[in-house]
Amino acid sequence: MRYGTDNAQVQQLPAGVIAYPSKLLGRTDVAKDTMAFQFEKPRNFLFRAGQSVDVTLLAPAQDSPDTLTHAFSIASDPSDEELMIATRMRDTAFKRSLSALPIGTDVRIEGAMGSFTLHNNTARPAVLLAGGIGITPFLSIVSDARKRGLHHRIILFYANRRLEDAAFIDALSNLKRISDSHRLAQQSRRMERRDWTHQPGTASQARRQAARPDLLRCRTASDGRCRAASAR
Repeated sequence: MRYGTDNAQVQQLPAGVIAYPSKLLGRTDVAKDTMAFQFEKPRNFLFRAGQSVDVTLLAPAQDSPDTLTHAFSIASDPSDEELMIATRMRDTAFKRSLSALPIGTDVRIEGAMGSFTLHNNTARPAVLLAGGIGITPFLSIVSDARKRGLHHRIILFYANRRLEDAAFIDALSNLKRISDSHRLAQQSRRMERRDWTHQPGTASQARRQAARPDLLRCRTASDGRCRAASAR
């Protein structure tokens, strides 16, 4: 598989992955230098909360002769009418092209892929550790759990350098208020207490929670791994 300068996949597609036509429906600023993009949900497209897709821009960027493809975790939940992804807006050919893409432009969606999903055992709580834009699959997981009425106890630790870097913080806080079984702990290095109305967590708290053998320990989605702690 070939890659572009921004680590985006170029031309070649994974074998056995289904491709769907889609359209860009909108874009939204969700944090500093961070944007969410809404796409038309293809007919018959199914996914589990926490999975990812490849998004292909069919019109090549001016500074790249190739059609560009980039992998993204899905930030929306399976019941939403649109597909949403989010990304830090870096100066790369793919992201320059994506940010300038006219609304209504055709794209290609491939997937869904991955097994970074919530475990089935509701008796075992889930501890989710996220940093920066790595929050996207967890937003999908927590939202899906709330809408489906799942009985998992979910503890989400979300760390950012600054509060303004925290994507989807309002949506996450709303989910916390809706469900007593969901707990959000936010940590920022430069956080003004007067600007934050929720109790921030700490890295030491996260380590203590993750060390408990009765919890499911999940690393960030970029690692692509989620494992259950031993009961021993």
